[in-house]
Amino acid sequence: MKKKKTLAAAGIVAALALTGCSGGGSEGGSQQLNVYAWADEIPQSVFDAFTEETGIAVNVDSFDSNETMISKLAAGNSGYDIVEPSQYAVQQLVGQELIEPLDKSKLEGIDNIASTFADPSYDPGLEYSVPWVWGTTGLMYNDECTGGEEITSWKSLFDPKWDGKLNMLDNMLAAYIAGLQVNGYGADSTDEQEIAEATESLIEQKKLLAGYNSTNYGELVANGDVCISEAWGGTSTAKIVEENEHVHYVIPEEGGSLWVDGLAIAKGAPNQDAAYEFINFLLRPEIAAMATNDGGLASANQAAQEHVTDQGLLSNAAVYASEEQVAEADFIVDPGSAMKFYQDGWTRVKAS
Repeated sequence: MKKKKTLAAAGIVAALALTGCSGGGSEGGSQQLNVYAWADEIPQSVFDAFTEETGIAVNVDSFDSNETMISKLAAGNSGYDIVEPSQYAVQQLVGQELIEPLDKSKLEGIDNIASTFADPSYDPGLEYSVPWVWGTTGLMYNDECTGGEEITSWKSLFDPKWDGKLNMLDNMLAAYIAGLQVNGYGADSTDEQEIAEATESLIEQKKLLAGYNSTNYGELVANGDVCISEAWGGTSTAKIVEENEHVHYVIPEEGGSLWVDGLAIAKGAPNQDAAYEFINFLLRPEIAAMATNDGGLASANQAAQEHVTDQGLLSNAAVYASEEQVAEADFIVDPGSAMKFYQDGWTRVKAS
């Protein structure tokens, strides 16, 4: 689902329709910015603060998958200035020449980015993107439902003991994180045989599942309808863990995975000066901290941590995984030509 909302401070008139975007940025007289982002990953409070300070109204469209976002840009004439791709999507956007290389002379505060994300394999030197938020893929479980048993491994998601009480994320690459790691392989594998073995594991697992659900799996675990689920760390997961003492989020002993969503400038963005102004605004530590304070997500900005209101979140694995856990997690990147092995395998899993 895609929704559109216009955010502006008091006194700013409604923004022009996206199809009417024009101009060369805030210095050239533009008073709007067009953003295409994951729903709620950039809190409304951030957009409001930006508009209040700069007078630039922000039009926001949201997407529900990287593939949707890439397709939108590939169709041409999107009118977007800022997009928010995940790490592997950055690689695909660069390969298709759908985002602009960043002019580092226009960036202020890039040194605030945590060392883990300062020179990532998917975008060496951050030539095309600026990390905004990050998280992990792990396990969520209800200890009442498991009879007090602590869950620490992906193996639990493949254990017949939990027949009918298991859930997997309805996402191809996420499913293969578990499928590969449970077999001892890296979640970023491009090896045809390893992916084939993971496929067989996922096919065998399917008969044990309550279903594939990426939407309300947290509620299912909290209610005990599902005992164990693959899960994404972040806002909703952290909230459920906080509200229900029996629900836990853990990074599996096999490593789990690390994801990061960042800011990039769309190719031919009509308001590039405003785009740089927005990126610099989000690089400020006190603004970056709003990703956690108002959005419940971990900020990729190291300097932001001292501005996090609830310091307890910095040690909450559902939000900020520890440095040791991050070091053990696999970074999911674009599998390139091996994507066909995943797609063919996933088709078999879903059809089984």
